[in-house]
Amino acid sequence: MKQPLPQTMEAAPAPLGELPTPAEVWKLYRTRTEETRAAATRHGLWVSVFVYLLFAFSDYVLLQDVIVETTIARLVVGIGALVMMEIQVASGTKAQWLDLTCALALIAGYGFWLYPATGTAEIDNLRFYMVFGAIFMMGANLFFSFEFWLSVVTSCVVMAMFALAVSQVFPGEFYYSVAFGTFYIACFTFTSYVNWRLNRERYQVFLNALEAEHQHREATERGRALFRLSHTDYLTGIDNRRAIDQRLRDCWSAWQTSGTAFSVILVDVDFFKKYNDCYGHQAGDRCLVLVTNALNEALLPYNASLGRYGGEEFIVLAEVSGQQQVRALCELMRSTVERMALVHDQRRDGLSIITVSVGAAYTREQMGPKLERLISEADRALYSAKANGRNCVRLFDPNDPHSSDESENIAALLKVAISRKLVSLVYQPIYNLETGAVAAAEALMRLKMLDGSPVGPALFIPIAERTGSIISLGLWSIRQACEDMLATGKAPLVSVNVSPLQLKARGFAAAVKTILQETGVDGSQLAFEITEGIDMEGQSDILRCLKELETLGIRIWLDDFGTGFAGLSWLRLFNFHTVKIDRSFLLDCDTQMGKTMLRDIISLIRHRGNRILVEGIETEEQLALMRRFRIDDVQGYLMGRPVPPEVFGQDATTDSGKQRRSAAGRAAKA
Repeated sequence: MKQPLPQTMEAAPAPLGELPTPAEVWKLYRTRTEETRAAATRHGLWVSVFVYLLFAFSDYVLLQDVIVETTIARLVVGIGALVMMEIQVASGTKAQWLDLTCALALIAGYGFWLYPATGTAEIDNLRFYMVFGAIFMMGANLFFSFEFWLSVVTSCVVMAMFALAVSQVFPGEFYYSVAFGTFYIACFTFTSYVNWRLNRERYQVFLNALEAEHQHREATERGRALFRLSHTDYLTGIDNRRAIDQRLRDCWSAWQTSGTAFSVILVDVDFFKKYNDCYGHQAGDRCLVLVTNALNEALLPYNASLGRYGGEEFIVLAEVSGQQQVRALCELMRSTVERMALVHDQRRDGLSIITVSVGAAYTREQMGPKLERLISEADRALYSAKANGRNCVRLFDPNDPHSSDESENIAALLKVAISRKLVSLVYQPIYNLETGAVAAAEALMRLKMLDGSPVGPALFIPIAERTGSIISLGLWSIRQACEDMLATGKAPLVSVNVSPLQLKARGFAAAVKTILQETGVDGSQLAFEITEGIDMEGQSDILRCLKELETLGIRIWLDDFGTGFAGLSWLRLFNFHTVKIDRSFLLDCDTQMGKTMLRDIISLIRHRGNRILVEGIETEEQLALMRRFRIDDVQGYLMGRPVPPEVFGQDATTDSGKQRRSAAGRAAKA
């Protein structure tokens, strides 16, 4: 019997590292505050000695007959205490010994003054002047930052000296002894209590700061781990496409500013689909890992960057230029993989081992200001290598009259894509994990060349955005999704990816409203997916457009959450209906750290109150994990692949369709 959905999330992970014991915390407190306490004690003693010497004027008024003796006592104690303090500070004495010096100075200051003062003939003046001793208790408890035991001991000694002096100078004066004795005891009690509270507060402040520091360190480490996960390929451990794109921009910037030449090399595993089909995906993953390790080892002397650019496609960035150097490096990689002799007996080209095709392009003079051109040239070189029998190396030749910038061809193609019916939509189902029913369908754009060969979205979408073709293509895709799926009732909701350029275009919301009216579709049946990878700060026009779309009933989803640096800003600035977590975090759940990262992201989104959709579900284990995390909606090959609209409805009646629906439906069963 299937287990029901859990009612709560898994327990939060333990903090990074173990918290110190109380003894260690106290030791840390003493160590951390050592310098501050020493400086405060030194400063306090100087001020105290200055005030102590100023009281000589009171001696002159009240005890004139012993003014010389009391003044000498004050000078001896005050100067002696300062000299001792400066010697200790110069020798680097710890704060606890400086505190002890100050405590002894307080006791000596009172005792050395009290002894000559009791010899005065001005007994009546001395009766009231004896209250002066309470100041020394206050200093021990309030002025200096003594530890509680030291302040109590100091105050007790001062109080004992007072009691001794009263018994010697004013014997038999019971009421005086009671009155001033009570005053001293009250001062001792209250100031000691205040000292205890102050010490406790200081320690509590330190504990709060220590906890905040621990949390900050933990958050920083998790942030670094999250950053590493989002920039590392889950399978091979090398840079993923996001990370390699950043390295590409850095290399291009260095080329533009300082002329540091580099080459872009694309490496594709030959007949990898056949390998996967024959030996299974686990063997395919192992093959990719072995190829990665071999390439990494071969590239070590060149200080090159290796990244995974696609399923079985790798990219290498190396600071080598010129035809001979680039060709030598490419040939090294090709021969390295060939020498591995990994068995692949399903090939039909006479070979029975794993090989790679390599295409490369390199920076040169007069190649233009566009990075995309260099990537396109490397891609064309790779295409040429595959077209010429595979297991070979091809370099882009700018002097070849048959070579051209493929992006320009695609840009021209996009202008006529709608009229020539070269663009189409496929739809991938999205399932409600609680009910197991189809909750929505995501519309995905596809493009083909004039000869019918497909063009990948990763290639033509950036070109469409760069040339502005995405605006007309985007409106077409919205209308087509309404006609294909919503007007016919094939899906309750359709999500369409919307580019920031569309949101910035004037009249976009009005154009969408017109489409809804003409197709008879209610706005609540549409959802627009907005990619996280743009900065929202200052994008008031985008926010305004999103608000206008919301008034039409359209749901706004945040796509690819966690892959950029603007996700938190987006969540703060706009209340998204659904947040779509990028599949890379799901793929990283093979490790405990990856699972923890995904759980933290889910917790963050859930606190904001958004629905959560996770894409890329490909295995039963991943689906079970989503149930544990109580995800709202899921999407992936396990439940259904992108299909044309005419197949979308029929898929439920086929065996494979029933299996996919069953996989999603298990989440709703006990």
